[in-house]
Amino acid sequence: MYLERKQQWFLGVMAGIAMMMASPIQAHEGHEHARQKSPQASLSAEASKEVQQDTVSITLVKELSDPSQAEVVKALGEALDSVMSDARAQAKVQARSGNYRVWPHNDEKGTITNWRGRAEIVLKSNDFAAASELAAKLSDRMPIAGMVFSVAPETRSKHEQELLAEAAKAFKDRAQALTEAFGFESYTIKSVDLGGMGVPYNPAPRMMAMVASADESVRVPLEPGTEIVSVTMQGSIFLHSTKK
Repeated sequence: MYLERKQQWFLGVMAGIAMMMASPIQAHEGHEHARQKSPQASLSAEASKEVQQDTVSITLVKELSDPSQAEVVKALGEALDSVMSDARAQAKVQARSGNYRVWPHNDEKGTITNWRGRAEIVLKSNDFAAASELAAKLSDRMPIAGMVFSVAPETRSKHEQELLAEAAKAFKDRAQALTEAFGFESYTIKSVDLGGMGVPYNPAPRMMAMVASADESVRVPLEPGTEIVSVTMQGSIFLHSTKK
């Protein structure tokens, strides 16, 4: 008799503990169920600013032809070594190899009659004066084929950090406006994705093979443009009929 009562008491205590442990889980599931029943809305916001391009990349090119493939390869190699050696002497300008190609020229019968070669060196710098002078100095051996202006990654990152707070405020303002427009009292954020991008704006014209003299007093005219740096936020929200 005593043993049966003790067993019943023990089972009762265990059942109570199980109910207490289940209550928070059930409550959490109840909240999740209520949230899932709440309407959802997707929206996006953006903050942007116009930024001056601060980096230039100048492409120098050497083109030649010869009946001998070996002579083409040799001449390109000598030109690249000579120009790269002088380019690396300018500490304010980064120099790297660009595209390199050697290919045959065939006659109507398919016979190789000539070999052609093309090699590039790319100068990159945020010091426009130094890049201009160096490009002019090297242009007798490798003429300028083109140039591109851009915003440096570190500059873009700095502006994106500044725009982040603006984009977040714009997202929250739009979420609140959407909530009120549909007659709800509050919202909670479900998810947010952050993105950033820059698009050219008023780019400077590209100048092709402008310098034909190695006179160091001659500078290549550089006219950078601007870009739009932006931060975008895309996400979704839950709409609630009561304050959260």
